[in-house]
Amino acid sequence: MEGTSSGEEEEEAEDSSNETRLSPETAVAADDSAPYIGQRFLTHDAAYEFYGGFAKRCGFSIRRHRTEGKDGVGKGLTRRYFVCHRAGNAPAKPFSDGATPQRNRKSSRCGCRAYLRIGRDAGAGGPEWRVTGFSNHHNHELLRQDQVRFLPAYRVISDSDRDRILLFAKSGIFVQQMMRIMELEKRVEPGSLPFTEKDVSNLIHSFRRSNQEEENVDLLKMCRIFKEKDPNFKYDFTRDAHNRLVNIAWSYASSIQSYKVFGDAVVFDTSHRLTAMDMPLGIWIGMNNHGMPCFFGCTLLREENLQSFTWALQVFLNFMNRKAPQTILTDQNIYLKEAVEKELPTTKHALSIWLIATRFPSLFNAVLGEHYNDWENEFYRLHNMENTMDFDHGWNDMVDCYGLHGNRHIASLFASRNIWALPYLRGHFSAGLTASPGVSKSISDFIQRLLSAQRRLSHFIEQAAVVVDYKDQAGEQQTVQQNLKNINLKTAAPMESHAAAIFTPYAFSKLQDELVAAAHYASFHLEGDVFLVRHHAKTDGGSIVTWHQRGELISCSCQMFESSGILCRHTLRVLTTLNYFQIPDHYLPVRWHKTLPPPSKSLICAPKYSGASERVKTLQSIVSALVSEAAKSDERMDLATHEVSVLLSRIRQQPVSVNVSGDSAHSSLAAVAKDFISSENVNISK
Repeated sequence: MEGTSSGEEEEEAEDSSNETRLSPETAVAADDSAPYIGQRFLTHDAAYEFYGGFAKRCGFSIRRHRTEGKDGVGKGLTRRYFVCHRAGNAPAKPFSDGATPQRNRKSSRCGCRAYLRIGRDAGAGGPEWRVTGFSNHHNHELLRQDQVRFLPAYRVISDSDRDRILLFAKSGIFVQQMMRIMELEKRVEPGSLPFTEKDVSNLIHSFRRSNQEEENVDLLKMCRIFKEKDPNFKYDFTRDAHNRLVNIAWSYASSIQSYKVFGDAVVFDTSHRLTAMDMPLGIWIGMNNHGMPCFFGCTLLREENLQSFTWALQVFLNFMNRKAPQTILTDQNIYLKEAVEKELPTTKHALSIWLIATRFPSLFNAVLGEHYNDWENEFYRLHNMENTMDFDHGWNDMVDCYGLHGNRHIASLFASRNIWALPYLRGHFSAGLTASPGVSKSISDFIQRLLSAQRRLSHFIEQAAVVVDYKDQAGEQQTVQQNLKNINLKTAAPMESHAAAIFTPYAFSKLQDELVAAAHYASFHLEGDVFLVRHHAKTDGGSIVTWHQRGELISCSCQMFESSGILCRHTLRVLTTLNYFQIPDHYLPVRWHKTLPPPSKSLICAPKYSGASERVKTLQSIVSALVSEAAKSDERMDLATHEVSVLLSRIRQQPVSVNVSGDSAHSSLAAVAKDFISSENVNISK
């Protein structure tokens, strides 16, 4: 910015009109490329460019200062000053009346006197500019070459890069992904682009600001249209004093129904942004009885603050009829932590380890170098330990081994270990969301597919519904595939076959692993109802199992059942010792059953009529025959799975009528099935 300098600066400029002064710090860097008195340039822009290159090599940047004269007036422009970016002092900010918020950032200006002055003798008619004053004495430290590029003057987004960034933004690509793509395209090292992630975010934000109101209106319109199509769709929103959208949240009918059964453990992932609207995106997600992600709801927030997160949690509870989860997993966010404590006082709040771990490469890769992978393996080994004492001792050994004393990120992780490390979370139900890497990948893949819906912002709500519905159909298809496969019993124990008949293949595989392992454990009756169970090859340690015969209650010190809903090897060993041939019903949680409770009547749009039970029996008979025939070969199984999935999709496309008689409904269903089978030439009984 151009302006007038103080009298002291002007006096110094005049005194040094025939002197070139270099500080010791820049004398070496300057070399022959330093400006000097009498140096000539064709234009003042050429002089500015030359001085800017010199400044960058030395470790500072420059800005245009004051001028003398004016183009087209009198002698014209006769003198220009270029100064260090830290020259002068920041003007005092006026006191705020509180109506307009102000950012109270500290100024970088510190009164530096480094400058370059150029002038020309207009009377002589010479077009050239000559250096008439130069001082390179700085009253601040100069930056290293790996730091100077972060100065605002050198962070430039070219027109071509700008167009590419905006194209990426419209495609729903994250800022971090944009940076990686452009680094690969330009063949530069990570972090070597001439702009930062913040610059890219600011560019996208400024681009979106112009048409943001229209997009907000479209988003609300989408919700209203979807509500008209599906009365069980729920949404809520807030506006500011200027009637602009601030927050919005929504959930689909199928999501609300899923939450009734699987809402015991929830991940609230707020680590993403809806790039198309430049708003933080929060996603509620859980795990169903087949170990697959199930979507519960979405929210877009203007700001990530306590007020916004509190509103989001309140609305989510309203969507779910005020039913709070047993456990909620989130990212590290102080405002979100406070909101959970306030709105979910009875819910266990834990940090999602896979959300935390996504930042490990940026936090520890440079520190650990080639030892990073070994450290990561050790971290996860500690994370999965059984007791807190072993975890604490192992953590201290890890810090010593990798020289991480004084690392603030390691210190922060250890200080918060009680809300992310498994030894400290045992006893709090998580449905396996805290343990399995496969689960975290499955959820991440689902979220990425959901985020891809923003490529058509005008239909975002509908597109997100398609993604959710696709996931539901994929889950049903996997269910069919799992049920068609023959389950291999490994122990021939009656408890195993009993569980296989009740649990889904996913849950049964977890229990089966424990049953197989139980055969390698010995149980010792200590006294009363207490047993000690440990591996046959060990002579110390073990787990304490307590058995209460009256209520058929059993518990283990490892607390696996409380955490996952699956009995551990220790309890299974004691039940075998006590001659149990079936697992007590209360240790076969409904959330892991093959057959789930029927949906709530309020969420069913199906017709009600007296012939419904007969129709269901007929359909069950057809499905039973289908399964029986399909299980006879792999080819039949594949064919049945594919065709049933297509049939299910077609059924969902049929209109729903609320006034249908039992006979006509039965006939219509039979006709649809018959027409489908004949049109697709399905013949499983060959």
